[in-house]
Amino acid sequence: MYSAGVNRRIMFDFEKLEVYQVTQAQNISVLKFLRDHGDLDIDLGKQWKLASLNTVLHLAESTARMSATEKKNELTLARGAINECVVFLEMARELKVIDVPQAETFYLKYEQMSKMMLGMIRSFSEDFTQSRKV
Repeated sequence: MYSAGVNRRIMFDFEKLEVYQVTQAQNISVLKFLRDHGDLDIDLGKQWKLASLNTVLHLAESTARMSATEKKNELTLARGAINECVVFLEMARELKVIDVPQAETFYLKYEQMSKMMLGMIRSFSEDFTQSRKV
């Protein structure tokens, strides 16, 4: 969004995160793939789209939460949605709807997203553990 009369981008907290940038780019790629592949089962495509959107939506939601527990919960949901996406990707590969190089590209990006979010989840767990020791 742009504020009235100002020509600079105002970023929400989640937009500043590298994991958001990676996740959003993956979502755009997946949404384009789904749009361009009408031969994919419609129900499979809808569920993959929903899971894909949930990855970035839960990530954004996590930045709005105040407590570490709430943040961690939203990130866990986002990471679970990534796992769902991998299942749909594997189904598409088995159904020969997606070629191997494209599937590998998606898979590697899902792996990167999952690891980044796991790091965030662990950081909230460590913060919580440290605060209880004091």
